[in-house]
This record gives sequence, C-alpha cells and structure tokens, in this order.
Amino acid sequence: MTISDAPYPIRPVSQDEFDAFHRVDMHAFHGSPLTEDDKQQVFSRLEFDRSLAAFDGPTPVGTAGAYTFALSVPGPGTLPAAGVTWVSVLPSHRRRGVLRSMMRHQLADIRERGEPLAILWASESVIYSRYGYGRAMWHADLQLKRGEATLAPWVPRDPGLRLRLAEPEAALPELAKVYDTVLPSRPGIIARNDAQWQGTIYDPAEWRHGASPLHCLLAEDDSGPRGYALYRGQSHWDETSLPGATINVRELAAADPAAAVAMWTDLLSRDLTAEFNIRNRPVDDPLLFQLTDPRRARTRLKDALWVRITDVPGALAGRRYSSPVDAVIEVRDELLPGNAGRWRLATSGSGGLDGYAASCEPSGSAADVELEVTALGAAYLGGTGLGGLAGAGLVTERRPGAVRQLAAALAWEPAPWCPVDF
Repeated sequence: MTISDAPYPIRPVSQDEFDAFHRVDMHAFHGSPLTEDDKQQVFSRLEFDRSLAAFDGPTPVGTAGAYTFALSVPGPGTLPAAGVTWVSVLPSHRRRGVLRSMMRHQLADIRERGEPLAILWASESVIYSRYGYGRAMWHADLQLKRGEATLAPWVPRDPGLRLRLAEPEAALPELAKVYDTVLPSRPGIIARNDAQWQGTIYDPAEWRHGASPLHCLLAEDDSGPRGYALYRGQSHWDETSLPGATINVRELAAADPAAAVAMWTDLLSRDLTAEFNIRNRPVDDPLLFQLTDPRRARTRLKDALWVRITDVPGALAGRRYSSPVDAVIEVRDELLPGNAGRWRLATSGSGGLDGYAASCEPSGSAADVELEVTALGAAYLGGTGLGGLAGAGLVTERRPGAVRQLAAALAWEPAPWCPVDF
C-alpha cells in the first residue's frame, strides 16, 4: 500500500518497475545501464518488498533499498540487521526533502520488522549522521612493493598445510566453510547465503578493466579448508621489458594464523609482480604485525560500516561486553522516538570468554551518560571508542568516571571487520 510522504509518495517497487528504479541510481552515481547478466545478478539478491521509491507522479525520483542480514556483534552471536543500499535521488529533485522522507520511512519499517540495527557503506560521509548512523568501523588498505612484503621469520607455519588454486565457482563450498568459521570471531561480519556468495564471485569481463579473471587460492590440510584468498592480477611490462604486474587481493579469510601466513607468503612473493594492493582489511590485521617491516605496508585508514540503532534495548542487550558496567544512558533520537529516553545498561554474571551478558531496561534514574543515537551506533561494534567521541563533545558525562566505565565495556577485541560490500 502506498504511504503518503508528501509531496513525493513512497512505496516499494515491483520487478517490472526496476528499470525506472535503477535509472535514479544510474543518474545519481554517474553509472551505466545494466547488462542482462548484471540485472539477473541483482534480481537474485534484491528484496523488492524492501526496495522503496519516492514518486513524482508516475516517475521514481528517489530510491532506498535494504537487504535482510544477520550481523556478527561483540560476543558469540549475530543480530538481525538491515543492509541499507540503493540510496539515491534524481539530480533534478535534490534538496527537496526526498532523502529525508525516505530515510524516515525506511527506518520506521526496519524497526517494525524487528531488526535492531541498520548498517550501510556511506557513499558520502556527510550524509548519514543526519539520520542517526555513526561510523562504527574502520578498514585499512595496504600497498606493498616487490621485495618489501617479506614476513618475519618467527611467524607460525604449518608443514601440513597445502595451497591449491581453484576456480571460485567450484570452490564455493570451501569458501563458505572457512567464512562461517571466521564469522563469530569478529564483530561486523555479515552471514552470506547462496545468492550473496554468487554475488561475491560474480566477475563479468567488463568489470575487470584489463585485469585477470577472479582467482581463488585455498589453504587446506587433510581435515579440509582452513583459508582462502580471492584476488586478481594485472600484467604490465615497461619499455625495457621489465615486469611490473599488480596483484589486487579482494578478500582473504583464514581460520588460524598459520593458514593466513601460508597464503600471504605465496601471494606476496609471486613472480613478475611489482606491487601488491590489499583492500578492506581490519585495522588490527595480523599481517601488519607479521611483516618484517610493517611501515612498508603504506597503510591508509578509511571508514567502513556505519551503524544505526533502531531498537536501543534490543541492540544493547543483544551483544556482550568486555567488562562489567551499570550505567544509565540517556539517548536522544529525533527520527525514532521509541529510542529516546533513559536506559539502564547492566551486565550480569562473571563474564568469560564470550564477555558479559547485559540487560537494557527503561530507567527513571538520573542519567550517567548522555549522547545522540549517532554516537551510540558509532561505538556499538567496539571499533570506535566512546572516549574519543566524548573528547569530541559528542558524549556528555553526568557521573564522574561513567564514560570510562562504559567505554571499556563497549570496547571489543578483535576490531570489527566487514568483508561484504553491498
């Protein structure tokens, strides 16, 4: 049913309306029409009941979609999360409130579906804090030159490991087994279904820009796979016939340090190669500590997932904590009034390897800490420190020591990481 969001009504689109839906995205992101193969790949994952458009008469002028995800959170479990995507406004309709109306509409729908979290990759970092999203994760891009990528002699090695090249399509069961093993080890990882795995290895020639097809390297032993890497190479020879190929690592996951060492040792020593580009690694990637000269990694930090809490008690009670905490948190949330108010976050039990469980209930007591829902989302996965947010003026301490206590509880090791781009 159409929901009136004057002056541009918002409703889900049907598959028959996809071309008009995509036209908005194409103009906003300076893209191109999809091939039929691209379109079928999109259709295999797009959830049309969650794909919204704002209409000016019969014409879509704004879009916002969401995927139904399970997101690993601090502790051993996952929580339902809406993966927000396809957000765009037709250039002719900018600055008319279209995006704000869609964000309000979408966030209300996410909350009604029982998803306590919304997550996204921000195309522009100035946009989404206005709608309660906080920068919850940071990634590192690494660039190494040939001869600089040696690993220290003390790194763990397992002589029982074997490396095998495989076609990504044929190796999907092995990839999924490793990925599912890694999933609970870090916050921020999204569980993948079959359609999402097909999207991960989708590799049309027109996307390669002169590089090789996507390759897969497996690390395994007699018990099965322990790690994988997805990468591509781009050949280059200079005027004097010196080789200068580039290897671009798209994704590497390992169930244990020795498996990661085996794959990095192979990839970073490939012949005819002058440069290695490794994208979207966790900021505490073990590789940074295993390189003989870590400065040679030329690390560049960038923001990754942004988190928007749509159900404060559900989200805070749904994760574990690194240390005991008992604090009343006053949350301000303009777009979702159900989040606004004072909440008592209190851990229980003796903790353990999985951290401390907690309850989160409404409270009539005075607040120990006050903050916007944006700051709470930023700190939620343990990758953005609450103390830094307080130092920036985004968190107010009402009880001395409360920020430090709450920051210690929210912090998590290891750092969050999301290898899934959506």
